[in-house]
Amino acid sequence: MPRRARGEAAKRQRTVRASVRGTDSKVSRAETVYRGLRRAIIEQALSPGTKLPEDLVGKRFGVSRTVVRAALARLAAESLVESHLNRGATVAHPSLDEAHDVFDIRRSLERLVIERLAGRLSRADLARLKQHVAAEEQGRGGAESIRLAGEFHMLLAELAGSSTLSRYVGELISRSSLILAIYGRPHSPDCAVTEHREIIDALLRGEAAAATRLMDRHLDAIIGRALIAPPPSRDIHDILGDYAAE
Repeated sequence: MPRRARGEAAKRQRTVRASVRGTDSKVSRAETVYRGLRRAIIEQALSPGTKLPEDLVGKRFGVSRTVVRAALARLAAESLVESHLNRGATVAHPSLDEAHDVFDIRRSLERLVIERLAGRLSRADLARLKQHVAAEEQGRGGAESIRLAGEFHMLLAELAGSSTLSRYVGELISRSSLILAIYGRPHSPDCAVTEHREIIDALLRGEAAAATRLMDRHLDAIIGRALIAPPPSRDIHDILGDYAAE
């Protein structure tokens, strides 16, 4: 190949690599914003109905509005954010009717998870579950306890071996966090950790019926905390400072 042709080919390769790096960088930034906002919503730091201005979020995370828009689109697909034409995005605010539907459907799907896991936990599965519950016990309470409690149920769904089931359960649990943020009342995380351990023990023994009863009772306790009172609000600028710093 002539020297000039080789030079042009090398230049094209450098251009392609630079383009790929730029795309990867944009994806990485969008992922950072997505994770930060998602965690702020799940941990109930951002209350349902909170406005999420693209310019403010972008400034707090140090990214462009285009990057923020991509992150908000993902959150909207998970029903954690609502987009309004000419009014921007807000943290989703489920209605009472939807709250009842979410918990009804969640109960059915979590029963399916229990059915698939009973008597089928591997040593690796058991180790992951015990490690997670240990993290719950060592948690600092408040927002961290809320997040870890939900992640326990998501871990169970993941171990059931169905990506479809895991995705739907994850979305319902995220939605449940919003519902509890609107209508729920404070609770002690100690009860949830004890109930999680009881569910694991029943699954390990292969007692599907007992594990299902325990899960139903556990969800009844969660539902019992729901539909009570709205949480206090905080300024979005202060809230996002914590998550942008991470």
